[in-house]
Amino acid sequence: MDFKPILESSYREILRRYIEECSEASLYQAQMFSRKSIKQQIPPEEIISIHCKVLKDIFPDIREEILSSFDFLIEFMMNYGLAYQEYQSLRDKQFEIKSEIEMAASIQENFLETSIPRLDEVDIGAISVPAKKINGDFYRFIEDEKSISVAIADVIGKGIPAALCMTLIKYGMDSLPKCIKNPKEVLANLNNVVENNLDSSMFITMFYGIYDFCNHTFTYAAAGHEQGFYYHAASQSFEDLTTRGMVLGVQQNITYEQFEKKVKPGDMIIMLSDGVTESKTEKGFIERSIITDLIKTYMHLSAQEMVENIYRDIERLQNYEIRDDFTLIIFKKL
Repeated sequence: MDFKPILESSYREILRRYIEECSEASLYQAQMFSRKSIKQQIPPEEIISIHCKVLKDIFPDIREEILSSFDFLIEFMMNYGLAYQEYQSLRDKQFEIKSEIEMAASIQENFLETSIPRLDEVDIGAISVPAKKINGDFYRFIEDEKSISVAIADVIGKGIPAALCMTLIKYGMDSLPKCIKNPKEVLANLNNVVENNLDSSMFITMFYGIYDFCNHTFTYAAAGHEQGFYYHAASQSFEDLTTRGMVLGVQQNITYEQFEKKVKPGDMIIMLSDGVTESKTEKGFIERSIITDLIKTYMHLSAQEMVENIYRDIERLQNYEIRDDFTLIIFKKL
């Protein structure tokens, strides 16, 4: 059925009434007409064409120049309509992607959630803040009767691929044989898991340490991960935690080097991701000494209060714009 004659007739009456009355009722009729036109998928340029024809019927003496101006408007609306449809389509896709990312972030948070242990021997504080919705950092504690293990991983990459990598690390850790206790063996096994399952463009840095309650030692190994700090309470001094080892996922059968620290009362082990040390201000990246100064400033507090205050201060230094995932963990020997 050809709706054009019906449209023209309806539009003529609506326009004529509006010209004569300029009333709210006639404007309401125009609104109803536009809704019906949309339902019948009448394009905007067709409405303009009808408007032009009806004007000529109502005003036979209308100047030709005015009528010809509607040809310009038709061309404009045709291109505008196409651009607007594309814009709406992109907005819908963007909203869909945003919803999926928020859902992925929620799933990741629940799946990778780890509680902070409360121990008699060691006070532990931990904070991990993503720069965007998806966190490219991961940390986890594993506790048994004799020790507490801590892992920090950082995916070289962001977004949903990073979240999937974190899931792989958790799967790899959960699948490790219970007989594997040494950090270097843990990293070697996880490296094989990552190399077998990740794309060649994806890599992961990782730090793995074990605090022994009986011997009061902290044994650790690293795979390309950012160096942390060790605080000696006796001398009130800091030293870098020596770390050597290739990032996870480059090649199979990598051997990692292991280190050990004898932990004394008041000593602290500070572990972090590069989002802490590579925090950037207007003057450039912050010095590592700024981090140790902040640790000294808040060392009278609990470990959890320390990491939270340090994060807030570094966030303030960056004008509250965290550019990389921020993870900081402190072990304080009691």
